[in-house]
Amino acid sequence: MRRVRVSSHLSPVHKLGDSQMKLTPKFRLAVTPSPLPFFPALATSKVSEEAAAESLPLIPGLPDDVALNCLLRLPVASHVSCRLVCRRWHRLLANKECFFSQRKALGFSDPWLFTLAFHRCTGKIQWQVLDLTHLSWHTIPAMPCRDRVCPRGFGCIAIPPDGTLLVCGGLVSDMDCPLHLVLKYEIHRNRWTVMSRMLTARSFFAGGVIDGRVYVAGGYSTDQFELDSAEALDPVNGNWCPIARMGMNMASYDSAVFDGRLHVIEGCVWPFVSFPRGQVYDPKINIWETMPPGMREGWTGSSVVISGHLFVICELERMRLKVYDPESDSWDTVDGASMPDRIHKPLSVTSIGSKIVVVGRELHVAIGQVDDEGFYSTDGRTKKHKFAVRWREVDALLEFSDLTPSSAQVLYA
Repeated sequence: MRRVRVSSHLSPVHKLGDSQMKLTPKFRLAVTPSPLPFFPALATSKVSEEAAAESLPLIPGLPDDVALNCLLRLPVASHVSCRLVCRRWHRLLANKECFFSQRKALGFSDPWLFTLAFHRCTGKIQWQVLDLTHLSWHTIPAMPCRDRVCPRGFGCIAIPPDGTLLVCGGLVSDMDCPLHLVLKYEIHRNRWTVMSRMLTARSFFAGGVIDGRVYVAGGYSTDQFELDSAEALDPVNGNWCPIARMGMNMASYDSAVFDGRLHVIEGCVWPFVSFPRGQVYDPKINIWETMPPGMREGWTGSSVVISGHLFVICELERMRLKVYDPESDSWDTVDGASMPDRIHKPLSVTSIGSKIVVVGRELHVAIGQVDDEGFYSTDGRTKKHKFAVRWREVDALLEFSDLTPSSAQVLYA
């Protein structure tokens, strides 16, 4: 039997953040549960059952270390159902931090595609994650930042071996104000951390990782003028330090780490009265140089580096893939079909091994296998690498129909 007490005691209710707001006094029902009798035998029996459940093997007939190795290979999409098997399975699979930490300890390393997307009507940003092994979509905790931001103003930089993703800078969309913001996501902990701010607030800038060190350069400043400053993140103490200034003020259209150097291109600007400008940073000597003319004039799309070769998906020419030849300072078209028809601009591009991963509007994904077919010669003397690409598509979810990609990065876990 439960006893019910009727009270007219005035109980002020405070709204979060407003200590002055109160609700009108009303009657309230206070339900007081009857105390249950204590039976020592029942309590002891329950403890014994819990202890017995903990002593059961993870998988009957297998040692726990072998069973754990098996369970850590389960697709994340199956965790909700699998964790109902027993308490030990629940403890492992219900906590993503525990699951991925165990995978890291045992050396598991599968690729995950992280896509920063925004709703084309509301502008709200979100991260969608594709398991590239089992081709299933997942979400991560919301990124702790302002609501009204320009998604393309961020600089997203992945450090794949560490399973770490950095989101730097950005732009407050209703104020045209760039940010110093630096956020770090760790896949093994499944959480965001606020890091030390950049020295200069910037948006639409270049970024990359060279020998474990993060570099950012250029972009727009607080007064929307182009910057020539650059800085690097010290991986030991987590602080930013300035590096040599660029040879010119410029915002970044695209960038890539190629041949141990950071290449930055500003892209073409209507009405195309001049070729885009480009700069190359060499961290070994801390010097910026002018990009070779053939490279910058042919850099007409989103880039990716595979096996030491720089590829670009052209925004024109039916989004064909082409590769840069440093010897001749020219670009060559890659053999194979053009981009699948369902992949529409704007695009976000990244790579995994010898594959190019392209995310298009509505988060349709195309994966291109790039094959090195050896060398060929056009004049009997000069040899060039010959490449071919084969595309396959990954279906997007219907709920992604209003999403547009802003950045795509690959982490391993």
